[in-house]
Amino acid sequence: MVENHLPIQEKLTRQQLRELETKEKTPLQKVGEGMILCLPLVCGGVAVAEYLLIADNSLNRSPGTYLAALVLLILLYVIYSAYAGLRWRRGDKRVYDKLRYRAPLFSALFLLLAGYDYLTLKTGVLTQPFVPCMNFVLNAAWSDRAMILDCTVHTLWLLFLGYSAGVALGLVTGITCGYSEKARYWVNPVIKFLGPIPTSTWIPIMMVVASSLFGGAVFIIALGSWFAVTVAAMTGIANVDKDYFDAARTLGATSRQLVFRVAIPHAMPSILQGCTQAMSSSCTAIMIAEMLGVKSGLGWYMNWSKSWASYDKMFAALFVICIIFTLVTKVLDGIKCRVLRWQNGMVK
Repeated sequence: MVENHLPIQEKLTRQQLRELETKEKTPLQKVGEGMILCLPLVCGGVAVAEYLLIADNSLNRSPGTYLAALVLLILLYVIYSAYAGLRWRRGDKRVYDKLRYRAPLFSALFLLLAGYDYLTLKTGVLTQPFVPCMNFVLNAAWSDRAMILDCTVHTLWLLFLGYSAGVALGLVTGITCGYSEKARYWVNPVIKFLGPIPTSTWIPIMMVVASSLFGGAVFIIALGSWFAVTVAAMTGIANVDKDYFDAARTLGATSRQLVFRVAIPHAMPSILQGCTQAMSSSCTAIMIAEMLGVKSGLGWYMNWSKSWASYDKMFAALFVICIIFTLVTKVLDGIKCRVLRWQNGMVK
Protein backbone atom coordinates (compact mmCIF):
# COMPACT_ATOMS: atom_id res chain seq x y z
CA MET A 1 0.00 0.00 0.00
CA VAL A 2 2.83 2.42 0.83
CA GLU A 3 4.53 1.83 -2.49
CA ASN A 4 1.29 2.55 -4.36
CA HIS A 5 0.75 5.87 -2.58
CA LEU A 6 4.29 7.22 -2.88
CA PRO A 7 4.13 8.20 -6.60
CA ILE A 8 0.84 10.05 -5.98
CA GLN A 9 2.31 12.00 -3.04
CA GLU A 10 5.33 12.98 -5.08
CA LYS A 11 3.14 14.42 -7.84
CA LEU A 12 1.01 16.55 -5.46
CA THR A 13 2.24 20.11 -4.98
CA ARG A 14 1.63 22.22 -1.89
CA GLN A 15 -0.98 24.22 -3.78
CA GLN A 16 -2.86 21.07 -4.69
CA LEU A 17 -2.69 19.77 -1.13
CA ARG A 18 -4.00 23.11 0.11
CA GLU A 19 -6.91 22.91 -2.33
CA LEU A 20 -7.73 19.38 -1.18
CA GLU A 21 -7.79 20.53 2.45
CA THR A 22 -9.98 23.57 1.69
CA LYS A 23 -13.58 23.16 2.74
CA GLU A 24 -16.43 23.80 0.31
CA LYS A 25 -17.74 27.36 0.65
CA THR A 26 -21.30 27.99 1.70
CA PRO A 27 -23.64 30.01 -0.59
CA LEU A 28 -23.34 33.01 1.74
CA GLN A 29 -19.53 32.85 1.59
CA LYS A 30 -19.64 32.68 -2.21
CA VAL A 31 -21.86 35.78 -2.34
CA GLY A 32 -19.51 37.63 0.00
CA GLU A 33 -16.51 36.64 -2.10
CA GLY A 34 -18.24 37.86 -5.26
CA MET A 35 -18.98 41.19 -3.58
CA ILE A 36 -15.33 41.56 -2.62
CA LEU A 37 -14.25 40.88 -6.20
CA CYS A 38 -16.72 43.49 -7.51
CA LEU A 39 -15.75 46.07 -4.90
CA PRO A 40 -12.83 47.54 -6.94
CA LEU A 41 -15.23 48.20 -9.83
CA VAL A 42 -17.61 49.97 -7.47
CA CYS A 43 -14.83 52.04 -5.92
CA GLY A 44 -13.49 52.83 -9.38
CA GLY A 45 -16.94 54.08 -10.36
CA VAL A 46 -17.02 56.22 -7.21
CA ALA A 47 -13.68 57.77 -8.17
CA VAL A 48 -14.92 58.51 -11.71
CA ALA A 49 -18.20 59.96 -10.41
CA GLU A 50 -16.38 62.13 -7.88
CA TYR A 51 -14.18 63.57 -10.61
CA LEU A 52 -17.01 64.21 -13.07
CA LEU A 53 -19.91 65.29 -10.85
CA ILE A 54 -18.28 67.51 -8.22
CA ALA A 55 -17.36 71.01 -9.40
CA ASP A 56 -13.70 72.00 -9.50
CA ASN A 57 -12.39 74.51 -7.00
CA SER A 58 -9.63 75.75 -9.33
CA LEU A 59 -8.75 75.84 -13.01
CA ASN A 60 -8.16 72.34 -14.38
CA ARG A 61 -6.42 72.22 -17.75
CA SER A 62 -6.65 69.05 -19.86
CA PRO A 63 -9.12 67.35 -17.49
CA GLY A 64 -9.30 64.16 -19.54
CA THR A 65 -5.87 62.88 -18.51
CA TYR A 66 -6.80 61.77 -15.01
CA LEU A 67 -10.15 60.44 -16.22
CA ALA A 68 -8.39 58.30 -18.83
CA ALA A 69 -6.02 57.00 -16.14
CA LEU A 70 -8.95 55.96 -13.94
CA VAL A 71 -10.70 54.21 -16.83
CA LEU A 72 -7.45 52.44 -17.74
CA LEU A 73 -7.04 51.15 -14.17
CA ILE A 74 -10.61 49.85 -14.18
CA LEU A 75 -10.07 48.12 -17.53
CA LEU A 76 -6.87 46.52 -16.27
CA TYR A 77 -8.75 45.12 -13.30
CA VAL A 78 -11.46 43.75 -15.58
CA ILE A 79 -8.83 42.08 -17.78
CA TYR A 80 -7.08 40.69 -14.70
CA SER A 81 -10.39 39.30 -13.43
CA ALA A 82 -11.20 37.72 -16.79
CA TYR A 83 -7.77 36.09 -16.90
CA ALA A 84 -8.19 34.78 -13.35
CA GLY A 85 -11.61 33.36 -14.26
CA LEU A 86 -10.20 31.67 -17.35
CA ARG A 87 -7.39 30.07 -15.37
CA TRP A 88 -9.85 29.00 -12.69
CA ARG A 89 -12.00 27.22 -15.27
CA ARG A 90 -8.89 25.35 -16.40
CA GLY A 91 -8.26 24.15 -12.85
CA ASP A 92 -5.60 26.68 -11.81
CA LYS A 93 -6.89 28.73 -8.86
CA ARG A 94 -3.64 30.52 -8.00
CA VAL A 95 -4.38 33.62 -10.07
CA TYR A 96 -7.91 33.73 -8.67
CA ASP A 97 -6.59 33.50 -5.11
CA LYS A 98 -4.19 36.39 -5.76
CA LEU A 99 -7.02 38.45 -7.23
CA ARG A 100 -9.23 37.73 -4.22
CA TYR A 101 -6.40 38.68 -1.88
CA ARG A 102 -5.61 41.95 -3.67
CA ALA A 103 -9.17 43.08 -4.40
CA PRO A 104 -9.50 45.06 -1.12
CA LEU A 105 -6.19 46.80 -1.87
CA PHE A 106 -7.38 47.79 -5.34
CA SER A 107 -10.58 49.13 -3.79
CA ALA A 108 -8.61 51.17 -1.26
CA LEU A 109 -6.47 52.58 -4.10
CA PHE A 110 -9.49 53.92 -5.96
CA LEU A 111 -10.92 55.41 -2.76
CA LEU A 112 -7.56 56.98 -1.97
CA LEU A 113 -7.43 58.58 -5.42
CA ALA A 114 -10.97 59.87 -5.00
CA GLY A 115 -10.21 61.30 -1.57
CA TYR A 116 -7.00 62.94 -2.76
CA ASP A 117 -8.74 64.53 -5.73
CA TYR A 118 -11.54 65.77 -3.48
CA LEU A 119 -9.11 67.39 -1.03
CA THR A 120 -7.06 69.06 -3.76
CA LEU A 121 -9.01 69.89 -6.93
CA LYS A 122 -12.58 69.88 -5.58
CA THR A 123 -12.28 71.65 -2.22
CA GLY A 124 -8.77 73.07 -1.96
CA VAL A 125 -8.26 71.73 1.57
CA LEU A 126 -4.78 70.77 0.40
CA THR A 127 -3.60 74.03 -1.09
CA GLN A 128 -2.60 74.09 -4.73
CA PRO A 129 -0.12 74.39 -6.34
CA PHE A 130 1.90 73.21 -3.32
CA VAL A 131 -0.11 69.97 -3.24
CA PRO A 132 -1.22 69.47 -6.86
CA CYS A 133 -4.13 67.25 -7.85
CA MET A 134 -3.56 64.01 -9.74
CA ASN A 135 -4.57 65.54 -13.06
CA PHE A 136 -1.88 68.22 -12.71
CA VAL A 137 0.70 65.58 -11.80
CA LEU A 138 -0.18 63.35 -14.76
CA ASN A 139 -0.13 66.27 -17.19
CA ALA A 140 3.24 67.40 -15.86
CA ALA A 141 4.66 63.89 -16.17
CA TRP A 142 3.45 63.59 -19.75
CA SER A 143 4.64 67.03 -20.85
CA ASP A 144 8.10 66.51 -19.34
CA ARG A 145 8.30 62.77 -20.06
CA ALA A 146 11.59 62.96 -21.98
CA MET A 147 13.48 64.56 -19.12
CA ILE A 148 11.86 62.30 -16.52
CA LEU A 149 12.81 59.25 -18.58
CA ASP A 150 16.41 60.44 -18.86
CA CYS A 151 16.58 61.06 -15.11
CA THR A 152 15.04 57.65 -14.45
CA VAL A 153 17.75 55.95 -16.51
CA HIS A 154 20.46 57.82 -14.57
CA THR A 155 18.88 56.87 -11.24
CA LEU A 156 18.62 53.19 -12.17
CA TRP A 157 22.21 53.13 -13.42
CA LEU A 158 23.48 54.75 -10.22
CA LEU A 159 21.37 52.38 -8.13
CA PHE A 160 22.61 49.33 -10.05
CA LEU A 161 26.28 50.25 -9.69
CA GLY A 162 26.14 51.12 -6.01
CA TYR A 163 23.86 48.28 -4.98
CA SER A 164 25.66 45.55 -6.95
CA ALA A 165 29.07 46.68 -5.70
CA GLY A 166 27.88 46.86 -2.09
CA VAL A 167 26.14 43.47 -2.22
CA ALA A 168 29.14 41.77 -3.86
CA LEU A 169 31.58 43.14 -1.29
CA GLY A 170 29.11 42.47 1.51
CA LEU A 171 28.76 38.82 0.53
CA VAL A 172 32.52 38.32 0.48
CA THR A 173 33.01 40.10 3.81
CA GLY A 174 30.01 38.54 5.53
CA ILE A 175 30.72 34.98 4.42
CA THR A 176 34.39 35.29 5.34
CA CYS A 177 33.65 36.76 8.76
CA GLY A 178 30.84 34.32 9.45
CA TYR A 179 33.00 31.28 8.69
CA SER A 180 36.33 32.51 10.04
CA GLU A 181 36.67 33.72 13.62
CA LYS A 182 40.00 35.38 12.79
CA ALA A 183 38.45 37.50 10.05
CA ARG A 184 35.53 38.34 12.32
CA TYR A 185 37.96 39.52 15.01
CA TRP A 186 39.38 42.23 12.70
CA VAL A 187 36.28 43.20 10.73
CA ASN A 188 33.70 43.25 13.52
CA PRO A 189 35.05 46.44 15.15
CA VAL A 190 34.93 48.21 11.78
CA ILE A 191 31.30 47.18 11.30
CA LYS A 192 30.36 48.36 14.78
CA PHE A 193 32.12 51.67 14.14
CA LEU A 194 30.65 52.38 10.69
CA GLY A 195 27.22 50.85 11.24
CA PRO A 196 25.62 53.56 13.45
CA ILE A 197 26.79 56.39 11.15
CA PRO A 198 23.88 57.64 8.98
CA THR A 199 24.34 57.58 5.23
CA SER A 200 23.78 61.33 4.90
CA THR A 201 26.81 61.97 7.13
CA TRP A 202 29.15 60.74 4.40
CA ILE A 203 27.84 63.07 1.70
CA PRO A 204 29.83 66.23 2.66
CA ILE A 205 32.97 64.11 3.04
CA MET A 206 32.49 62.48 -0.35
CA MET A 207 31.89 65.83 -2.03
CA VAL A 208 35.38 66.88 -0.88
CA VAL A 209 37.29 63.61 -1.16
CA ALA A 210 35.77 61.96 -4.26
CA SER A 211 37.16 62.82 -7.67
CA SER A 212 33.61 63.02 -9.09
CA LEU A 213 30.16 63.45 -7.62
CA PHE A 214 28.95 60.33 -9.43
CA GLY A 215 31.72 58.20 -7.92
CA GLY A 216 30.99 59.60 -4.47
CA ALA A 217 27.31 58.77 -4.85
CA VAL A 218 28.15 55.20 -5.90
CA PHE A 219 30.39 54.86 -2.84
CA ILE A 220 27.66 56.07 -0.46
CA ILE A 221 25.10 53.63 -1.89
CA ALA A 222 27.60 50.78 -1.86
CA LEU A 223 28.56 51.52 1.74
CA GLY A 224 24.99 51.20 3.00
CA SER A 225 24.43 48.02 0.99
CA TRP A 226 27.73 46.56 2.14
CA PHE A 227 26.88 47.02 5.79
CA ALA A 228 23.41 45.44 5.56
CA VAL A 229 24.56 42.40 3.55
CA THR A 230 27.71 41.89 5.63
CA VAL A 231 25.82 41.80 8.92
CA ALA A 232 23.11 39.50 7.51
CA ALA A 233 25.55 37.06 5.90
CA MET A 234 27.83 37.00 8.94
CA THR A 235 24.92 36.40 11.32
CA GLY A 236 23.36 33.75 9.12
CA ILE A 237 26.54 31.71 8.74
CA ALA A 238 27.51 32.11 12.39
CA ASN A 239 24.11 30.68 13.40
CA VAL A 240 24.40 27.53 11.26
CA ASP A 241 24.25 24.46 13.46
CA LYS A 242 27.77 23.13 14.06
CA ASP A 243 26.49 19.58 13.69
CA TYR A 244 26.10 20.18 9.95
CA PHE A 245 29.78 21.04 9.65
CA ASP A 246 30.80 18.04 11.75
CA ALA A 247 28.68 15.71 9.63
CA ALA A 248 30.12 17.14 6.43
CA ARG A 249 33.70 16.78 7.71
CA THR A 250 32.95 13.19 8.64
CA LEU A 251 31.86 12.56 5.05
CA GLY A 252 35.15 14.04 3.81
CA ALA A 253 34.04 17.54 2.79
CA THR A 254 36.78 20.06 2.06
CA SER A 255 36.86 23.62 3.40
CA ARG A 256 35.52 24.92 0.10
CA GLN A 257 32.62 22.46 0.23
CA LEU A 258 31.89 23.42 3.83
CA VAL A 259 31.47 27.04 2.76
CA PHE A 260 29.56 26.60 -0.51
CA ARG A 261 27.62 23.40 0.23
CA VAL A 262 26.85 23.83 3.94
CA ALA A 263 27.32 27.36 5.25
CA ILE A 264 25.91 29.46 2.42
CA PRO A 265 22.78 27.35 1.66
CA HIS A 266 21.75 27.31 5.33
CA ALA A 267 22.43 31.05 5.69
CA MET A 268 20.61 31.95 2.46
CA PRO A 269 17.38 33.20 4.16
CA SER A 270 19.38 35.64 6.25
CA ILE A 271 21.50 36.69 3.27
CA LEU A 272 18.48 37.42 1.08
CA GLN A 273 16.86 39.37 3.91
CA GLY A 274 20.03 41.45 4.09
CA CYS A 275 19.84 42.07 0.33
CA THR A 276 16.30 43.39 0.76
CA GLN A 277 17.40 45.68 3.59
CA ALA A 278 20.31 46.81 1.44
CA MET A 279 17.89 47.85 -1.31
CA SER A 280 15.91 49.93 1.18
CA SER A 281 19.11 51.59 2.35
CA SER A 282 20.18 52.19 -1.27
CA CYS A 283 16.87 53.86 -2.14
CA THR A 284 17.29 56.29 0.74
CA ALA A 285 20.93 56.96 -0.04
CA ILE A 286 20.39 57.53 -3.75
CA MET A 287 17.74 60.19 -3.16
CA ILE A 288 19.96 62.05 -0.69
CA ALA A 289 23.00 61.80 -2.96
CA GLU A 290 21.12 63.02 -6.03
CA MET A 291 19.55 65.93 -4.21
CA LEU A 292 22.87 67.16 -2.86
CA GLY A 293 25.48 66.34 -5.44
CA VAL A 294 24.66 64.40 -8.61
CA LYS A 295 23.75 66.47 -11.68
CA SER A 296 21.07 64.10 -12.98
CA GLY A 297 18.54 61.63 -11.66
CA LEU A 298 15.08 61.69 -10.16
CA GLY A 299 16.28 63.14 -6.85
CA TRP A 300 18.04 65.93 -8.71
CA TYR A 301 14.91 66.47 -10.81
CA MET A 302 12.77 66.84 -7.69
CA ASN A 303 15.17 69.39 -6.23
CA TRP A 304 15.34 71.26 -9.54
CA SER A 305 11.54 71.33 -9.87
CA LYS A 306 11.18 72.60 -6.33
CA SER A 307 13.59 75.47 -7.00
CA TRP A 308 11.35 76.56 -9.90
CA ALA A 309 8.17 76.08 -7.84
CA SER A 310 7.01 73.36 -10.27
CA TYR A 311 5.40 71.26 -7.60
CA ASP A 312 3.41 69.22 -10.11
CA LYS A 313 6.65 68.03 -11.71
CA MET A 314 8.12 67.36 -8.28
CA PHE A 315 5.16 65.15 -7.37
CA ALA A 316 5.39 63.43 -10.75
CA ALA A 317 9.00 62.48 -10.05
CA LEU A 318 7.99 61.33 -6.56
CA PHE A 319 5.38 58.96 -7.97
CA VAL A 320 7.89 57.62 -10.51
CA ILE A 321 10.34 56.97 -7.68
CA CYS A 322 7.69 55.10 -5.70
CA ILE A 323 6.75 52.97 -8.72
CA ILE A 324 10.37 52.13 -9.57
CA PHE A 325 11.39 51.17 -6.06
CA THR A 326 8.19 49.17 -5.58
CA LEU A 327 8.97 47.18 -8.74
CA VAL A 328 12.59 46.66 -7.69
CA THR A 329 11.49 45.41 -4.27
CA LYS A 330 8.94 43.14 -5.95
CA VAL A 331 11.67 41.64 -8.12
CA LEU A 332 13.83 41.00 -5.04
CA ASP A 333 10.90 39.35 -3.28
CA GLY A 334 10.33 37.17 -6.34
CA ILE A 335 13.97 36.10 -6.34
CA LYS A 336 13.76 35.39 -2.62
CA CYS A 337 10.65 33.24 -3.04
CA ARG A 338 12.24 31.42 -5.96
CA VAL A 339 15.50 30.67 -4.15
CA LEU A 340 13.75 29.73 -0.90
CA ARG A 341 10.90 27.79 -2.48
CA TRP A 342 11.94 24.78 -0.42
CA GLN A 343 10.92 26.55 2.79
CA ASN A 344 7.48 25.96 4.22
CA GLY A 345 5.16 28.87 3.67
CA MET A 346 7.21 30.53 0.93
CA VAL A 347 5.02 29.21 -1.89
CA LYS A 348 2.17 31.66 -2.53
